[in-house]
Amino acid sequence: MSTPELLRFDQLLRTQLYIDGRWCNSEGAGRLSIVNPSTEETLAEVEAGGAPDVDRAVRAAARALRSWKNTTGASRAVCLRAIARGVEARGEYLATLQSLNNGKPLAEARVDIGDVVATFDYYAELAEQLDETGESEVAIPSADHRAVIRREPAGVAALIVPWNFPMVTTAWKLAPALAAGCTVVLKPSEVTPLPELALAAIVAEAGVPPGVFNVVTGTGAEVGAPLTAHPLVAKVSFTGSTGVGEQVMKTAAETIKGVSLELGGKSSIIVFGDADLDLAVDLVASGAFYNAGQMCSATSRVLVEQSMADALIERLADRATQTVVGDPFAPGVQMGPLTNRAQYERVQRFIAQGKADGARLVIGGEVPSGPGYFVKPTMFVDVPADSAVWREEIFGPVLCVRSFDTEEDAIDAANDTEFGLVATVVTRDAVRGKRVADALAAGVVWINAPQLIFPQTSWGGYRHSSIGRELGPFGLAAFQEIKQVLTAIKPD
Repeated sequence: MSTPELLRFDQLLRTQLYIDGRWCNSEGAGRLSIVNPSTEETLAEVEAGGAPDVDRAVRAAARALRSWKNTTGASRAVCLRAIARGVEARGEYLATLQSLNNGKPLAEARVDIGDVVATFDYYAELAEQLDETGESEVAIPSADHRAVIRREPAGVAALIVPWNFPMVTTAWKLAPALAAGCTVVLKPSEVTPLPELALAAIVAEAGVPPGVFNVVTGTGAEVGAPLTAHPLVAKVSFTGSTGVGEQVMKTAAETIKGVSLELGGKSSIIVFGDADLDLAVDLVASGAFYNAGQMCSATSRVLVEQSMADALIERLADRATQTVVGDPFAPGVQMGPLTNRAQYERVQRFIAQGKADGARLVIGGEVPSGPGYFVKPTMFVDVPADSAVWREEIFGPVLCVRSFDTEEDAIDAANDTEFGLVATVVTRDAVRGKRVADALAAGVVWINAPQLIFPQTSWGGYRHSSIGRELGPFGLAAFQEIKQVLTAIKPD
């Protein structure tokens, strides 16, 4: 199916802004070209929003908040489940659109659709529970007073999402925000707005009242910055690079608004000498090359015990060589292109830097010919600990390997980073696995497991990786304020 045929296939795709329950043009005349990273052809053009559009959307959300925050959790759950069913019904279309715009293989895009559905269903359950748990009495040492804790919606929430997991990061923010009773202005990435706009159409059809949910497409400078600075926005939830996150936090500080940040990572997978070699190869490869390595959770730093190092490196080189890179719709393709030219050029610079720093390039690193932002799986070994490829987030399929002698050495090396998002431990020794996991400064640790993420758990990290947590009850709490009500009890 060609790109134009696909885009005509379903009227769900809209390219306008969605404000106050209506699809509308931006107040400016600009449009943004959206590119297929596999072919470098233009997929579509969307509205290039600006500060006036942000203001319209935020004011619509503020008006809608007056009634939405007072709805029952059960009624909000109806909307959330309607969104989940809408995503299910359009699942194959959404996955196809995601692969076109982001470049990930269709199989990976289908996994993302399941994640989106599960997230909306989970927060529908939590929304219903709020009717009973949203207000609770607290025992206090006074017979003359009654203390109640209320959980109330934070207000208008600005959601700013990245391009590496379209719809997934939006669901992780939008579902709990709506469940909590917040109203929302969503800014999709200007690189991958098409899946988000398709999701927006589903939300618009799900019975969500006008103004509760708004979408303004555009660049970070023209939309993200004024959205973060808007005085009527009470909460900003941002996922993206650490550098941009710093700017979001500085801007939000000017109006003292709540901020949640999900930022970068430079995470390690520790492979001990007793590990199952087949399992270790699977976990290392998937942790580094899934989504073409464009994951904040990429475990792209491999720390392998000396006794296992040669065998693991040999097997990883073989796995990388056999990985099929190409058109995400072609049968058997395991890895698609990087999502945009800027990221492609950034990864090439890192590969060149790794060579310059003296790391040994075992596999990959070639510049492919032809259209598309394709980079083959790449592996460096004997990487200096001060090299940029070891210390900085690359956001591409570049794997770096170092060996260690002792468990303490492995832990120290894994924790030697400004980030602290995730880590993986591979060992047959369950006691050691738990001991090492407890010692790692990371928000998520997998032991002998792939990077499974369930909406009932938590997501976020230490240090420069995060402020706050998403998913689980923590994701809901991120969009709530806590109010204490103390009442004097009159004596009989």
